[in-house]
Amino acid sequence: MNSIEHRAVSNSRGRRLNRDEDEDDEDEDNDMSAWEKAYTDERSWESLQEDESGLLRPIDNTSIYHAQYRRRIRSISSTSTSARIQKGLIRYIYVVMDFSRAAAEMDFKPSRMAVVAKHVEAFVREFFDQNPLSQIGLVAIKDGVSHCLTDMGGSPESHIKALMKKLECSGDASLQNALELVHECLNQIPSYGHREVIILYSALSTCDPGDIMETIQKCKKSKIRCSILGLSAEMFICKHICQETGGSYAIALDEFHLKELLLEHAPPPPAIAEYAIANLIKMGFPQRAAEGVVSICVCHKEAKVGAGYTCPKCKARVCELPTECRICGLTLVSSPHLARSYHHLFPITPFDEVSFPNRKIAGQKSYETCFGCMHNLMDPGTGSGYCVTCPKCKKYFCLDCDIYIHESLHNCPGCESLRHSNSINAGG
Repeated sequence: MNSIEHRAVSNSRGRRLNRDEDEDDEDEDNDMSAWEKAYTDERSWESLQEDESGLLRPIDNTSIYHAQYRRRIRSISSTSTSARIQKGLIRYIYVVMDFSRAAAEMDFKPSRMAVVAKHVEAFVREFFDQNPLSQIGLVAIKDGVSHCLTDMGGSPESHIKALMKKLECSGDASLQNALELVHECLNQIPSYGHREVIILYSALSTCDPGDIMETIQKCKKSKIRCSILGLSAEMFICKHICQETGGSYAIALDEFHLKELLLEHAPPPPAIAEYAIANLIKMGFPQRAAEGVVSICVCHKEAKVGAGYTCPKCKARVCELPTECRICGLTLVSSPHLARSYHHLFPITPFDEVSFPNRKIAGQKSYETCFGCMHNLMDPGTGSGYCVTCPKCKKYFCLDCDIYIHESLHNCPGCESLRHSNSINAGG
C-alpha cells in the first residue's frame, strides 16, 4: 500500500513538473511570437527607402503604385505600335485557382488562398471594366479534381459571390483535370471568341490521372491560350504548357508582384497570328423591359418583376448584358459596351514624366497647375517629386489624373480641348 501511495505521489509530481514545463514552453513560444511579430511579420525595415542624399525616409506608396501602373502602360503600348495590331476584344476566359493543401501555406499573409481570392476579386472587376464584351468563369482545383465554381457570365458580382463561398483548401492539385475541364467548356465557344485560361498555381507537383501531354496538345489544337502564375517555384510542366499554347508564365515574388502580374492579363492581348480570323458577328441590342412587367428569366428560369432586357429576335428575357440568348443563341450587347471597347484599338500614348526643377525653369503659371483637376503641382504635399505631360498637347497633369485618363477616361483633356477650339475657329 505504501509503495502504491509513493508511486501515486511520484506520478502526480511528475505530471505537475511536466505541466509547469509545458507552461514555460508556452510562455517562451508566446514571447517568441511577439518578438517575431515585431521584427518579422511587420517587416518595419521594408517601409523605409534611401533618398538622394543617403538618408532614410518612409516609402511613398503612391509613387510605387504609379510606377507599377506606368510600367504596365508602357508594356501595353509597346505592343500597340502605330501599325494596327489585331486584338481579341471578345474574350472567353477561365480563371483556375489552386485550392489544394499548398494554398494553406502562410508565406503570403494570411495565406496563399486568401491572397489569391482577394486579387482574383480585383481582377474580375478590372477585367469587365476593360473588356465589356467578354465573359469569365471560375474553376477551383483541389482533392485531385477540378470544380467549376461559376459558368461563363458577364456579371462580376455573381462570380465574386460564388468565389467567397468556396474558400476551402484540401488535397492535391491536378493540372490535367483543370485543363480537361476548361477545354470541354471553351471548345464550345464560337470561332470569333478568343479562348484563354489563367491558372494561379500554388503546388510544386501535379497529380494527374493520365498523360498531360495529350491534354496540352488538345488545348493547343482548340486554340486555347494558357497562362500560369506560380506562387512557389518554377515548374517545367507549367512552362511547357505556356510555351505550347502561346501564354505567359511568371512566378510571383510577393503579394504586390502577384497583383501586378494578374492585372497585366486584364487588357486584351494581341491576337496570335494563326488565331486572328476576321469574322462578322451578328449581335442584338435588346430593349429594357418595363418596370411593372412580370416575365420568366431564361438565365435563372424564374419569374421576375421589373428590370431585365428583351431579346429582339425571340423576345426572351435576360437579366444582364452582355450575354448570349439561351433560346436563339444571339449575342446581346448594348451600345456603351461597343463604345468602351473601342479605346483598345487606339490607346492613348503614355505621358512623359517631368520633375519639379525642370518645370520651375519655365516660370509660367500654366505649368504650375494640373490641367485636369487644377491642383497645384508645385505643392510637395500633392505629388512625389514629378508630374506628367502629354507629348502631343504639352499639357501637364498630376499622377492621379494620369491614372484616371489612361484607365477610365481614355481621352486626353488637353488634346480634346485643342481639337474643340480648332473646330470653333474653323467654323468661325
